[in-house]
Amino acid sequence: MAATEQVTVIGAGVSGLTTAVVLAEAGLRVRVIAEDIPGRTSLAAGAMWGPYLVEPKDKVDEWSWHSLGVFRSLAGDPTTGVRIASGIEASRHADAPPEWAMTLPGFQPCPVSALPPGFTAGYRFEVPLIDMPVYLAHLRDRLLAAGATIEQGTVTDLDDPDLGRTVVNCTGLGARHLAADHDLRPIRGQHVVVTNPGLTDFFSEDTGTSPDLLCIYPHGNTVVLGGTAIDGQGDLAPDPAAADAILHRCTAVEPRLAQARVLAHRIGTRPTRPAVRVEAEPRHDGRLVVHNYGHGGAGVTLSWGCAQKIEKRYLRI
Repeated sequence: MAATEQVTVIGAGVSGLTTAVVLAEAGLRVRVIAEDIPGRTSLAAGAMWGPYLVEPKDKVDEWSWHSLGVFRSLAGDPTTGVRIASGIEASRHADAPPEWAMTLPGFQPCPVSALPPGFTAGYRFEVPLIDMPVYLAHLRDRLLAAGATIEQGTVTDLDDPDLGRTVVNCTGLGARHLAADHDLRPIRGQHVVVTNPGLTDFFSEDTGTSPDLLCIYPHGNTVVLGGTAIDGQGDLAPDPAAADAILHRCTAVEPRLAQARVLAHRIGTRPTRPAVRVEAEPRHDGRLVVHNYGHGGAGVTLSWGCAQKIEKRYLRI
């Protein structure tokens, strides 16, 4: 496509903003339209890089490793909200670590004596941690610096002529209606943000498909504690019982959190489908719609890889 042609990106979560940044910095004229700026689900994320519970594996591997390289480069600038952190992922069962973890810097199995009570296996590695409010603001600033525009608004039809001839659909759960995708479903997630009692290392539990998650992500003066994964629920109201359970689980692992003060509750709905959808859908009138949604809980992890795929495969100048 010509560099002078406008691309409209719908959605301002991490997928939408990242895609818009990649396209704008490639020289395209980019317009972003979204109901929430930034997207509420992305703002609620923890967030740690890791290709968890998302398919298709071959594409996910490619997209996530590309994103990892970008996050490593961003970690050199503290204003991005990205840092490389060391920490432990542990299990209450003697599970083998995932393949991706074993290739990360600093990977080493942990002796049981180094794990919290009740855990039987664990490993330490270094991985990007992303402070999402700071990071999303960084993406927005970078996007505006590249000459893009951002508008708050609601899109109800992908064939609306006002969107232009090229549209990128990064609406997350909104694609259920906008793209009539009945394979897409919500998985509700809740985090509790507390004051940091002095933590620098992350901790996460491999809980498999359990709806009760356990993660501790320090970000400077705050710590994001998680979490939940309630399949099929899209309610965004805080759940006090779930918050209490999160605090209890995390404090049992890290007793210093008992002294922390609760600052905020973050709730989002992970847009989940059997496989991430990154594909072009030509319209009968010659317009092009490119879909980029359904990342589940791996939106941050896949963001740069999916954006690169769209720019190089579908919208190359």
